[in-house]
Amino acid sequence: MTLAAAAQRSRPSRAPRTQRPGLILAFLCVVQSMVYLDVTIVNVALPSIQHSLDMADGDLQFVVTAYGTVLGGFLLLGGRLADTLGRRRLLRTGMVLFGAASLAAGIAQDPGVMISARAVQGLGAALTAPAALSTLTTTFSEGAARNKALGIWGALAGVASVLGVLLGGLLTQGPGWRWVFFVNVPIALFAVLAAPYVLPESRRPEAERRFDAAGAVSLTAGLLLLIYTLDQAVTAGWTTARTIGGLAGAAVLLAAFAAVELRAEAPLLPLRIFRLPALRTANIATVLMLGAMVTLFFFASLFMQQVLGYDALHTGLAYAPLALAVVVGAGLASGLVAKVPATPVLAVGLALATAGLLLLARLPVSAGYATGLLPPFLMVGVGLGMSFVPLQIAAATGVPDQLAGTAAGLINTSQEAGGAVGVAVTSTVAFTRIAHAHATTLPAARAAGFHAAFTVGACFALAALLLSAILLPRTRP
Repeated sequence: MTLAAAAQRSRPSRAPRTQRPGLILAFLCVVQSMVYLDVTIVNVALPSIQHSLDMADGDLQFVVTAYGTVLGGFLLLGGRLADTLGRRRLLRTGMVLFGAASLAAGIAQDPGVMISARAVQGLGAALTAPAALSTLTTTFSEGAARNKALGIWGALAGVASVLGVLLGGLLTQGPGWRWVFFVNVPIALFAVLAAPYVLPESRRPEAERRFDAAGAVSLTAGLLLLIYTLDQAVTAGWTTARTIGGLAGAAVLLAAFAAVELRAEAPLLPLRIFRLPALRTANIATVLMLGAMVTLFFFASLFMQQVLGYDALHTGLAYAPLALAVVVGAGLASGLVAKVPATPVLAVGLALATAGLLLLARLPVSAGYATGLLPPFLMVGVGLGMSFVPLQIAAATGVPDQLAGTAAGLINTSQEAGGAVGVAVTSTVAFTRIAHAHATTLPAARAAGFHAAFTVGACFALAALLLSAILLPRTRP
């Protein structure tokens, strides 16, 4: 079946256009902010969590990777379930899991409970994120209305990720690290109770609600193994049997998934969706851009604390101007994409992000905040804000309503995969450089490694820029 035919078949089942699109957008933004916040909010709290739960150094990374791995592994499945079972229903299910797991993490007294709770949080987020985004794209018609809504959504994605670091520092220094998780509970409860009164229900027609179990198992297992292996490659080493075996196993599982999808009557991920050039290019560029973005957050935090001597609170506060810059960039992009093609807007954003990362790669060990960190933070913030919006729009362009959840799961998976690849590659480069640095002091050696990481991050952003400039269609709004 062609995409045009799929779009034609999906029209009778289209959810009725609501008279309260602003309320729906506000509700979805509140829900989605929890998913983005929890990607970064725990990072600043890690030392306190380790001390309180008496965690071993080797186990501490799982507090972060358990969430990210499960989230990335289940996003495409969550998107397909949203299309099949109902987007509002799946969003509420995801919020129940997310809220319960947040409570469990907040009261955890041993590492096993904490890591398990973070994994369940990731599962709840994987059900919520594609259901929320696909609800947005089916609520607002393609064109100016959807572009404006996705502009706000794109701003939220960048701002919430930055605010996660800021709030993590404030909560850890204030009421304690447990509130990093407790803050999610009332929001999740509100979402579960309010969703029936705010969101319309939308799903695939009854006749098309078949489920591709073999595709679900092979894809989810392949993504879980891939993201986990990338996360562990930094500590395990790229040439070890563990890493090589994990990557090979992930390749086999994903190849099996592709073979299953070519034969399935109701595929989990209809491969015809990749015929959409805007969607295809947007997902590849998102992988590269998120590699650059996660590099910024991860290594800027390390640079401030291990080289410049900032504490957790000052590290979090240092990101506040960056968050505001993301809002400004997203606002600019949201207005521009209504007047000009998205490609030049994206190019300007990625160029700013590249330049900002290159400036960070030249920071001296005695850098001041106002003259050293602030200018590149502002450049990267505006650049990321301008990049999120056109990429989200491109990823939803031309997608029929019945595949909205699948497209939403795909772009979210690209974000998680990009983050995993970015951390794996840049961490390997940075820590190898630190180990071989000939600097006379430890801060200078670390700075050399972090400079290398920022340079690699700039290469990710530049690659996304070149790819988008060459392949992204230049359509008028």
